[in-house]
Formats: sequence, C-alpha cells, structure tokens
Amino acid sequence: MKNQKNIYIKLFASTFYISAFTFGGGFVIIPLMKKKFVDDLHWIEENEMLNLVAIAQSSPGAVAVNAAILLGYRIKGILGALVTILGTVLPPFITLTVISFFYEAFRDNIVVNAVLKGMQAGIAAVIADVDLNLGANVVKEKDIVAVIIMVGAFIATFFLKINVMYIIIVCGFIGAAKILIQMKKIQKDGDSR
Repeated sequence: MKNQKNIYIKLFASTFYISAFTFGGGFVIIPLMKKKFVDDLHWIEENEMLNLVAIAQSSPGAVAVNAAILLGYRIKGILGALVTILGTVLPPFITLTVISFFYEAFRDNIVVNAVLKGMQAGIAAVIADVDLNLGANVVKEKDIVAVIIMVGAFIATFFLKINVMYIIIVCGFIGAAKILIQMKKIQKDGDSR
C-alpha cells in the first residue's frame, strides 16, 4: 500500500517539477517527460511515449496536459491521470495568478521583456531538438512507411502549408490501413498452417 502511495507521490512530484520549469508550451515538456518516465524511471517504453505524444498532439487541448493525462492513465489508471493533471496544471496556474497581480509592472519592464526574448530563442532550440530526436527514432525503426509518412507530413506542412489537422487525419488513416493489412497478413499466414 505504501509503495502505491509512493508511486502517486512520484507521479505528482515529477509532473509538477517538469511543468514548473518548462517554458514554451507542450512541445517543450515532451522531451522532459521522456527523460523522466522512459529514461530515468523506466515506467514506459520509448515507443509507448511516442504513441502517447502522437495521441496528445492530435487531441483537442493543451499538448502538455493531454500527454500528462495519457501518461498518468497508462501508469496508474484514472487516479494516476488525475494526479498528473494536477501536477501539470498547478504550476502554470500559480504562476499566472501571481503574474496577473503584477501584470502592469511586468508588461512595461525592460528586463522582463529581455528575459522573455531570450527564452523564445531557447524554446525554439528545445523544440528543434525534440523534432530531430523524434524523427531520428522513426528512422531508426527502419519502417519505410513511417519514414514516408514523416517526410510527406513535413512537406505538406512546411512547403504546401496544408492544415495540420488534415495531415493528422490522413496519417491516422494510413497508419490504420497499415495495421489492418499487417493483421490480415498474419491471419492469412495463420490460416494457411
């Protein structure tokens, strides 16, 4: 029983800490979650984390909160999801509450504006790092269909400026079709024995 309580405490503390020191939105929180829950704690596999990120990105709402919900649910069910939601939402809630009291002073402060400009550059670098790492993991799997989907999605987004929702829907259909074909092949091979 005590071990179960420790897992919930660790879930809350980890998501609270990650959320408290993550600036730049949900895409920045993903590599920190991966490092903590995949690399350090070994609670989930890297492929599972990629799947959770894909679902979190394609679901409505904030990516960080969606990822926390899925991660918490995967690790400890509904109560785990509630704990990770609280851990993820509390730091920005506290920060925004404090900032709202001092908004006038922050808005016109040259130092605060300079800090925010510097943080924007760092956030862009972190997001680029996440993209490169996730892309490298797709290539490492040597799944030609996944690589084609990745390259096609990049071209559609970056060059053709197609709405991301259409790309996600099409990629989802391609992934589903791939799985159905694989399942039929496995079923056919099983029937032929």
